[in-house]
Amino acid sequence: MTTPAEPHVEDRASPAPRGGPARRRLRRRRDRRGVALVMVLGAITVLTVFLTELQEETSTELSAALADRDALRAEYYARSAVNLSRMLVAAEPSVSAAVGPMLSILGIKGKIQVPVWKFTDMFLGPFNAQLAAPGAETAPPPAEGSAAAGKNLGLTGGGRFELKIIDEDSKININRAADDVGGITDQLAVAGQLLSLTAAAQYNPLFEERDGDGQFSDRATICSALVDWVDPGDQAFACDMSSNAPSSTGAEDNFYQTIGLGYQRKNAPFDSLQEVRLARGMSDDFWATFVDPDPNDPDKRVLTVWGKPKQKVNVASANPQMLLALTCSPNLVEPTTTPICTDPNQMTAFLTVVSLVQSMTGGLIFPTPRDYLDAMTQKEKGGLGSMLGQQLKAMGVEAVKFKGTDREMLKLLGNETKFLSIYADGIVPGNKRETRVRIHAVLDLTGAKKLEELDPADPNSPGAGGTSTAAAAAPDAYEQTVRSNPAGTIIYYRME
Repeated sequence: MTTPAEPHVEDRASPAPRGGPARRRLRRRRDRRGVALVMVLGAITVLTVFLTELQEETSTELSAALADRDALRAEYYARSAVNLSRMLVAAEPSVSAAVGPMLSILGIKGKIQVPVWKFTDMFLGPFNAQLAAPGAETAPPPAEGSAAAGKNLGLTGGGRFELKIIDEDSKININRAADDVGGITDQLAVAGQLLSLTAAAQYNPLFEERDGDGQFSDRATICSALVDWVDPGDQAFACDMSSNAPSSTGAEDNFYQTIGLGYQRKNAPFDSLQEVRLARGMSDDFWATFVDPDPNDPDKRVLTVWGKPKQKVNVASANPQMLLALTCSPNLVEPTTTPICTDPNQMTAFLTVVSLVQSMTGGLIFPTPRDYLDAMTQKEKGGLGSMLGQQLKAMGVEAVKFKGTDREMLKLLGNETKFLSIYADGIVPGNKRETRVRIHAVLDLTGAKKLEELDPADPNSPGAGGTSTAAAAAPDAYEQTVRSNPAGTIIYYRME
């Protein structure tokens, strides 16, 4: 009898109980799956932020460095333009002497000062041209006889300068009222020109609104404020040109402190054109109409603070608005009985004809004061003045009757320039911007020698670069030596 066989038992380990150590390790590994990806993404995020900050900081520093570099280049382009302008001004006497005989053939007699500064593009263009093409290593071979064949010509680096030279003697010099030697005569001259400048009826709304200080100021009030600012006395000046009007209305008041401003009248000349802003009545509209109509074209400016005592208005280079203001000044004519001063149609015709002739002649419309008188009185004497007078007559402009004789009028008018403003803009183009630096320099040509009068062997000569002990010891002699520079003396310098 056989016994039943026992069941077969496989020789292998029994399965681990549910929830054993191996299962827990597997579960932990499964729970940690993706941690490395999160850490990598976090590291990438941190690095991205860091690199972005680094890039922004680096870009900012690079842009600042490029801006400083371009500003420095633009500054020196502008400085070069100022120096070139002084060289051109120093050459004016030689040019005038050479052109004089040719002008006399055309009937222009007397001492003529050719305004070479009005042709800066022609004379200084070769110094401003970029002779090498952009991106080229060197300039192309210059053509025979061209300006490019000269030395030290042209600019490199793609920059340029823009230049404007303005005659300050052709404008109304407010500081003339500060002359305590001429006294009331100079104050009346300034007042007459200011009142004539603002007298037109189309300007009436300008004086019916509040000024820059929130006050109401009429023509006479603003005129008095400008004169009282610069005159040395403490008596208020009355801008009333009638024969019986008093020159003073009493002691100057404390207007500026009354309205809360922290200054008083200066009782001294204006140091700059910007200082005129401090005077009463200088609203934005008044400034844009009479003081600085177009900042990009300073030739349209009618007022100035640079000049010499007893300054004669330069009719040879005055703009049309200034010539009209001069003609209608109560010191020269009776404005109420002079048609060109009261009739808007005649005013418009005068401004149109003068502007047209100036554009055709390069700005030289009245070479001499005699030409101006002949044109305004419409005398048929021949010459440029008479020709222009007949043109004005054909346009319906009536002849002007001046108060004084021709000889007396000629004493009040001039055709000589002693003060020049140089507006030099240095320009450096960039990728997305353009860097501009403007230098405004004022030249005083009083006492300037001619280039041919320089003696390099003389230590007192401006070209020799030295002064003698006697000149240094005597202030007057020293000033005379300094002023003898043919390129003029810089009396005002501002960089923007």
